Amino acid sequence: MDKYKIILFDLDGTLSDPKVGITKSVQYALEKMEIIEPDLDKLECFIGPPLQESFAEYYNFDQPKIQKAIEFYRERFTEKGMFENELYSNISSLLKSLKDHQYILVVATSKPTVFSEKILNYFKIDQYFDFIVGSNLDGTRSSKTEIIQYIIDQYDEFDLDNFIMIGDRKHDIIGANNTGIDSIGVTYGYGSVEELNKANSTNIVKNVDELKELLLGKLVK
Repeated sequence: MDKYKIILFDLDGTLSDPKVGITKSVQYALEKMEIIEPDLDKLECFIGPPLQESFAEYYNFDQPKIQKAIEFYRERFTEKGMFENELYSNISSLLKSLKDHQYILVVATSKPTVFSEKILNYFKIDQYFDFIVGSNLDGTRSSKTEIIQYIIDQYDEFDLDNFIMIGDRKHDIIGANNTGIDSIGVTYGYGSVEELNKANSTNIVKNVDELKELLLGKLVK
């Protein structure tokens, strides 16, 4: 992994487990839209993809309904949902080790940048990241391909071979493939091995220790 200089991390399902906050906020938004969904497990599909995409795909909302649902979602998410969240085990130590070895770390998430910054600060891991890139509140720059390309453009002195994207869903891997960079799929989040393989992930790991071994193996022994 010596060729990599810039490591992009997805947030939800990769750095932290946001299930409670996201699913309860989606549940709240659906209730406001007069749809009752008591089973939070059924709302896990909202973890990772842009909200616009998920409300359209799973509830057939048109654009005005999508916008209204997102407004309701953010009512609850802003107040409490973003903090109903926990870091995956050993993430902090991984980030510290990567920074100690002079890697440039960037968050690449479909979550709005303003929320992402608050979450990273809440967990006290914002110090490890050189750059935090998410979507805009108006819904623009929400696809992972757009987000990754935006990051690449900011580091145009580096070759594409120097970048790698780490994420738990197909959107992360597809975004990496679309922009010409390598990827690592993690199965401890919300994507399956099958999903990540189908998306043609360059590598797949099942836990944070395996991720550390893949990125830093020779350097930490």
